[in-house]
Amino acid sequence: VEPNATIREIRLMFHKVYPRWYPARQSIKLDPKGKSLRDEEILQHLPVGTTATLYFKDLGPQIGWTTVFLIEYTGPLFIYFLFYFRMPFVYGLDERFTSSPHPVVNLACICHSFHYIKRLIETVFVHRFSHGTMPLRNIVKNCLYYWGFAAWLAYYINHPLYTPPSYGKRQINFAVIMFLLCEAGNFSIHVALSDLRRNGSKIRKIPYPTKNPFTWLFFFVSCPNYTYEVGTWISFTIMTQCVPVGLFTLLCFIQMTIWAKDKHCTYLREFKDYPSLRMPIIPFLL
Repeated sequence: VEPNATIREIRLMFHKVYPRWYPARQSIKLDPKGKSLRDEEILQHLPVGTTATLYFKDLGPQIGWTTVFLIEYTGPLFIYFLFYFRMPFVYGLDERFTSSPHPVVNLACICHSFHYIKRLIETVFVHRFSHGTMPLRNIVKNCLYYWGFAAWLAYYINHPLYTPPSYGKRQINFAVIMFLLCEAGNFSIHVALSDLRRNGSKIRKIPYPTKNPFTWLFFFVSCPNYTYEVGTWISFTIMTQCVPVGLFTLLCFIQMTIWAKDKHCTYLREFKDYPSLRMPIIPFLL
């Protein structure tokens, strides 16, 4: 192997010798317990001498992130409709194909559908993935999470005994405005992050606010897309006043906080000039 060879080139060489392990399935490390080396890293720039020992780990069958997101987000979209239209096998024959007398139920269906349609559009046209694949085994776990919660939420929101929010239209209108603002913010952040990787570049850069006011949250947090995402589900909880939605929101917040902290630490580790005012997900707090 030449000293100026990249890890990607080494993966391809390895694949030629062992066709079973295609590049996306390979984890190449300098140390068995260390982190996987990135494709763009060059051998001579790594802490090795004239000879180097690289360790290979089989990551198992892989699936593309675009396919993962399409599967994860399409499920909740259609599962929700099964409950919204009250299919006979859901609530029983007496309630089949009946509509709810509460307008908020229709509004909740529109908002829920809009959220996942937006996600699907972003997956196809906006997102640029730093890692092209994920282990195939994870798709089952992810789908159980998204699809299962979608069914749980939809069951109670569209239930014949569902009761509307305590404060009526004021509570619903406030929640809708908050929902739309958070969705717009989330989309704006995704576009801003996508613009950092134009032309297929994999070079990591510090994201900064743009002229779009929704991106100004970058002044205070490292992952405003997660901040807006949590805000979206908080607003949906307020709109529906439904306990399962609140529990789903809480779990979302916990998981996204973990992701945000991990990404924040990565930024701090990679960029010495990273803005010190930023927190992972909640301005000035967390």
